[in-house]
Amino acid sequence: MKIVLLVACLIISSSAFAECATNNRGQTVCGNGSSAGGYNRNTGTAWTSQTNQNGVRTTQNNRGGEAKTANGKGVARGPGGTTCYRTANSHGCN
Repeated sequence: MKIVLLVACLIISSSAFAECATNNRGQTVCGNGSSAGGYNRNTGTAWTSQTNQNGVRTTQNNRGGEAKTANGKGVARGPGGTTCYRTANSHGCN
């Protein structure tokens, strides 16, 4: 029930500030350039993303995952504690 409430709040709040559309894969995606959000009804995953003044995009989902990316490089942390990275020359997970 909490997930349904979270998704409803996400969709309502994101559509108040951004344009929303449903893509071919059934994902509802909203964005205004500096923040975005969406929900994939096939997997039940809701996500939100924001860009700070330095161009770093922080993305979080309702399953506990978080990623910080900029220019194709970044760090992602999974809900189980797995941390993965990607740099210009390498990539991997711990």
